[in-house]
Amino acid sequence: MGLSTTLVNALSGLNAAARGAEVVSSNVANARTPGFARRELNLSAMTLGNNGAGVRIDRVSRSLNQFLLNDRRIADADAGNATVRTDFLSAAESAVGQPGTAGSLSDRLAALGQAFLLAASRPDAPARLQSVVTAANGLIQKLAQVTTSLQTARMDADARIDGLTKELTTNLGQIDRLNADILTEHSSGRDATALMDQRQKLVDRVAVIVPIREVARPHDQVSLYTTGGAILLEGNPATIGFTPVGVITADMTLASGALHGLTINGQPALSTDAGALGGGLLGAELAIRDGLAPGIQTQIDALARDLVARFQTPGLDPTVAPGQPGLFTDAGAPLDPLTETGLAGRLRLNALVDPAQGGALWRLRDGIGATAPGNVGNATLLTALNNALEVPRIPASGGFIGAARSAAGLGADILSQITTDRLAGDSRASFTTARQSTLTDLQLKDGVDTDAELQNLISIEHAYSANARVIKVVDDLMQQLIGL
Repeated sequence: MGLSTTLVNALSGLNAAARGAEVVSSNVANARTPGFARRELNLSAMTLGNNGAGVRIDRVSRSLNQFLLNDRRIADADAGNATVRTDFLSAAESAVGQPGTAGSLSDRLAALGQAFLLAASRPDAPARLQSVVTAANGLIQKLAQVTTSLQTARMDADARIDGLTKELTTNLGQIDRLNADILTEHSSGRDATALMDQRQKLVDRVAVIVPIREVARPHDQVSLYTTGGAILLEGNPATIGFTPVGVITADMTLASGALHGLTINGQPALSTDAGALGGGLLGAELAIRDGLAPGIQTQIDALARDLVARFQTPGLDPTVAPGQPGLFTDAGAPLDPLTETGLAGRLRLNALVDPAQGGALWRLRDGIGATAPGNVGNATLLTALNNALEVPRIPASGGFIGAARSAAGLGADILSQITTDRLAGDSRASFTTARQSTLTDLQLKDGVDTDAELQNLISIEHAYSANARVIKVVDDLMQQLIGL
C-alpha cells in the first residue's frame, strides 16, 4: 500500500469519525425532543480494484420500533377519547348536583315536597303558599339549567368537531408535502431525517384525533389508515368535511338532518365514535354531541314529563278540566307526549297559581281552576299535591328500569346513571392513560440511550485519534522523502 492510498484511507476514516461525532451529539441533544428518532451512521468499505480504499458514508438513518410507535399512537387516541368523555360526564354530574348539595336536583325536589307539607299545615298563610311557588320555580329553573348545560356541551362539541376536522385535513396535506420533500431529498442524495422527524410529529397529532396505522412505503414514504378502515393518505391526502351549525337545541339530531355528519373526500362517513373516524378526540366529540348529552337530556325530559303528569292526573284537582294542565305546564300548554324532547327546558309553572304571572296563591289551596277563594283552612288539595309528588309511578319514557318511582326517586335514578357512567369512564380513562404512559416509556427506552451514545463517542474519538496519527506518520514519511 502506497503512502497516497494510506493517506486517502485515513482521511476517509477521519471524515467518518467526524460525522459520527456529529450524529452522537445530535442524538444526545434531542433525546427528549418529540418526534425525534435516534440516528445511526451507516458505513461501508470502499475498494479500488482488490485493495481497500477507505470507508464510505452511505447515509444517516433513523432507528425506531414502528410496531411500538403504532401501538403508542393508538394508546394516545384511546386516552384522549376516554378523557374527553369522562370530563363531559363529570360536568353533567355537577350540573345535576349531588344529594345534600344546595341547588342540586334532589335538593330542589325535596324543597318542593317540604313546601307542600308546610303549606298544608297552614293553608291560610300566604307566605307558605308562596313558598310552594318559589320551590316549584326553583325546580323548573334547575331543569332548565341542566338542559342549557347539556345543549351548551353539544354546541361546544360541534365547534370542536369543526376544528378537529380542519386540523386533520391540514395535517394530512402537510404530511403529503413532507412525503414529497423527503423523496426529493433522497433523489438528491441529501439527508432527509430532519424532515422525517417533522412528519412523525404531524402523524402523532393526527393519531390523537383519529387512531391510525402508519404503513411504510418505498423511499421512506408513508401511508396512513384509520383503525376503522378509512384511507387518510395513500398517494393523495383525504379531505375530511364537516359543517357546524352554531346553535343547537334539544330537538336537533343527526338523524333528523338538523345536525351534520362527517364526509371523507365528499362522501358521507358514519359519524359515530364507532365509525371509520371514531376512537380518538373526534369520536369522543361526536359521542358527546349525538349520544351522551342527548341520552341525559332524554332522562331529564322524562322527569319533566313525569312531573307534569303527576299533577295532571284526573281527579287530583276537581277544578281542572280534562286535558287542561295542572301545576306544571309545557310553556303554558298541556303536555303533548309527541313533543317531549326538550320539555325540561320549557317546563313552566301554571300561571293561574303564580302571582308573578297574574295568578293567585289561593288556587294552590282551593283548586287551580277555582273562580273564587274557598275555605282558608282546607288543606285537602295541598296534601293531595304532596302525595302526587311522592307516590311511586312507572315513568312513561326515559329508558329507566321500569320500576315505580317517586319524583325524588326518579331524580336519584338520573344522577345514579350519570355517576355510574362517569365511574366507568374514570376506570377506562385510568387504564388507557396508564397504557399510554407505559408505551411512551417503552418508546423512550427504545430511543436514545445517552450512556450508550457517550460510549459510542469514546470509540469514535479513538478512531479519530488513530486516523489522525496515521496522517501524521504519512506526513513525517513524506517530509523525509522530500529531504533526501
